[in-house]
Amino acid sequence: MANELTLEEKSKGRESYSYWGLVFKRLRKHSMAMIGFFLLLIIIAVVILGPLIWRVSPTQQPEGMEDILLSPCAAHPFGTDEYGRDILARFLYGGRVSIFIGFMAAISSVFFGTVIGLITGFFGGKIDTVLMRLVDIMLSIPTFPLLIALASVLGKGVWQIILVIFVFGWMGDARLVRSVVLSLKEEEFSEAAKAIGVSPLRIMFVHYLPNVMAPIIVSTTLGIGGAIVYEASISFLGFGVQAPLPSWGNMLQHAQDYIFTHQALVWYPGIAIFLTVLSFNFMGDGLRDAMDPRLYR
Repeated sequence: MANELTLEEKSKGRESYSYWGLVFKRLRKHSMAMIGFFLLLIIIAVVILGPLIWRVSPTQQPEGMEDILLSPCAAHPFGTDEYGRDILARFLYGGRVSIFIGFMAAISSVFFGTVIGLITGFFGGKIDTVLMRLVDIMLSIPTFPLLIALASVLGKGVWQIILVIFVFGWMGDARLVRSVVLSLKEEEFSEAAKAIGVSPLRIMFVHYLPNVMAPIIVSTTLGIGGAIVYEASISFLGFGVQAPLPSWGNMLQHAQDYIFTHQALVWYPGIAIFLTVLSFNFMGDGLRDAMDPRLYR
């Protein structure tokens, strides 16, 4: 009897976990995801709280030449750049800009791609044909040269860069969501909802959307890292965020002339980009494993 009660209690314990409860339980056991998560917490805390502690202007230039390209010292812990600006201040503010661009570009791309995927997967027919051919055309375009061309046309501000990355970032999400919706249309709950007259909008956003949240979350996590790399690449080539506003990308762009003489100008933003993108990728891999459909098996 004791064994039977124990088995029953264990069974009840397992059943008490919801899907998201099991996801978080699995995610906590994923060592690389936890490393990425805590590293991201540190990076985001540093770039958000850092400027509140280190109250130095990232754009202020000294009047004389004596403060140009200084090595790390008490007054400038990371040194100064070729214009005498404090590198630590630019690093902190630049992190805010780069991470903000990554978040906004990835979230807007996933949102738009999700809506397109829901529409094409649900309605099918001519709507599906037209929109999916548009997706095919966009995917066939060499992305990076068009990113540079579009950035030069739209301008070089933060919101312009977000728009540029968004334009070429939503297609993969649209195809992913569409494939999930096509499989959901064959399920019994979908047929039952249509039979009782549930509106298409309610079916798409109340019944289908929760079922595509797992791949959407994973795609968003990986997309943020990709958007940060795109911003850094565009800014490095001189078509991204423009001085005096700092970003990690344009810090690298300004440092390229001093790569052999003042390596610190390259190391600070370069390592920050590397660790941030790596952390998002670790998180994305962990979420993909934790949200595996075989979770309930």
